[in-house]
Amino acid sequence: MKKRIILPLLLGAGMCVDAQQIVQRDPVIAGMVAEVRADSLESYIHRLVSFGTRSTLSSTTDKKKGIGAARNWVLEQFKSNIPASGGRLSVALDTITLPADGKRIDVPVNLGNVMATLRGTDPQDKRVYVVTGHLDSRATDVMDRTIDAPGANDDGSGVAALIEMVRVMSRHPYPATIVFVAVSGEEQGLQGSDHLADRASKENWQVDAMLNNDMIGQNSSSETDLHDNTRVRVFSEGIPATADEKQLAFIRQVGMENDGNARQLARYIKETGERYVDNLDVMLIYRNDRFLRGGDHTPFVKRGMTAVRITDMYENYDHQHQTIRKEKGVQYGDLPEFMDFEYLRKNTALNLSVLASLATAPSKPQDVKLDVKQLTNYSRLYWTAPQNGKPKGYYVMMRETSSPVWQKKFFTTATELTIPYSKDNYLFGVQAVGENSAESQAVFPGIGR
Repeated sequence: MKKRIILPLLLGAGMCVDAQQIVQRDPVIAGMVAEVRADSLESYIHRLVSFGTRSTLSSTTDKKKGIGAARNWVLEQFKSNIPASGGRLSVALDTITLPADGKRIDVPVNLGNVMATLRGTDPQDKRVYVVTGHLDSRATDVMDRTIDAPGANDDGSGVAALIEMVRVMSRHPYPATIVFVAVSGEEQGLQGSDHLADRASKENWQVDAMLNNDMIGQNSSSETDLHDNTRVRVFSEGIPATADEKQLAFIRQVGMENDGNARQLARYIKETGERYVDNLDVMLIYRNDRFLRGGDHTPFVKRGMTAVRITDMYENYDHQHQTIRKEKGVQYGDLPEFMDFEYLRKNTALNLSVLASLATAPSKPQDVKLDVKQLTNYSRLYWTAPQNGKPKGYYVMMRETSSPVWQKKFFTTATELTIPYSKDNYLFGVQAVGENSAESQAVFPGIGR
């Protein structure tokens, strides 16, 4: 465990600490991180590959091959954790029929999302945290429903992470609810995640954050021959997709192009993940996804929910969306032998630490404001208590306008704090801090009068 200690600087009602130097781990969350096993993840990958293809268009009735057999197996893996959860875990297969669309669906298809819901222990806490990986796979021809398409990394890795997280996390209580979903239809146009996001919207889920894991177990590129199992990317949108003219005007006025909810979640993932997982750096990518492509977080983003994509540092295109074959001595195909299971373990632990921290922390502070009434080089922030949870205090967070991460945190037990830094030169946020030191996501302040 990393421990770097600094002397705190007392400052009025607040205590200032350097956000880059704190490594304070909750022993319960650290213990869960230590339970994540690379060999378990490897066994899940091999089992998923054994179904031959998991194409969304493949058989849903064959007991050994196709997406139907695969989703039934994932369903049973989730169900095996119900006894250890004390009745808090429920598991279901959410199915719909997709009509032919003349694009990537040529006949009506039975689509199923495998869901494991770990119900929160606080009946007053309505927060929901969603984490996904996509179950379906593909070969070069996305319409080929019979050829082998192992999908070891894309996205067996995301589904394996879900299975391992449910195994470890279902044994522990959280005030808020966590929903683990192996979605289908990603390769056919994000169909399963669109259904999931639509359901969440119609049923008024209070989705506080959504983590999409798509390809998190391979550490090498093809063209540049780069290898890196110490970094992982988090993609996040800047300007909210649902922002109206008034919101856009505020964003321009205060310079919060990088402080929307998705960017705040990405920073949270970086700070929390690097706190709990050794030898893993989170690289913040300031765009919603890669060029000309999309992921299962996008249907949530389009509906105004806070969602990000977590993915390998490097993509290997020889092992992505490729029919298994060998050409000129090069092996193509998304096969288990190209996986790095220690890297997958770290990325699974990253997700687990973030979800456990969010689900045990108080909810966000409310009505956060920055006082702008007076021209002064001091900055005063004030807020009200979160709706859920009992915070032991709050962090007022600060960074330079050009910094991607928070640089200082000022702790206070009050609901306001004045610090000797100009509002013109820095960006601020406020977090609630729980008794176990778990922090809520940061809230960017509105304008106080």
